Amino acid sequence: MAATTRGSFPTGIVLHADRGTQFTSQKLAAYMRAVQGTVSMGQAGVCWDNAMAESFWATLKTEYYYRRSFTTRDQVCTGVATWIEDFYNRRRIHTSLGGKPPIEYELHQAAQATAA
Repeated sequence: MAATTRGSFPTGIVLHADRGTQFTSQKLAAYMRAVQGTVSMGQAGVCWDNAMAESFWATLKTEYYYRRSFTTRDQVCTGVATWIEDFYNRRRIHTSLGGKPPIEYELHQAAQATAA
């Protein structure tokens, strides 16, 4: 999604994740090396070691996943992707980003870097 929304991979992209098997796989590690990115995850059993990722997953589960019923795996994938891209990244206010959604914050940061 980072590459799709920006046209290419952002320099130094970091994937913050928990220790779920999908994030610790050799396939994902190889992919992240290929795009010159980094996977960031904390130690097993230490929830505050990667608090940002843990907070995101908790928010996703609480605000979206647990409030719906799904009949197919495709519904889950499409629904979660839509929630992240349309709501979480573009409209949901994040106090840690000065009350801005992530996309707005990122554009603001990029504009400041260009102006400097």
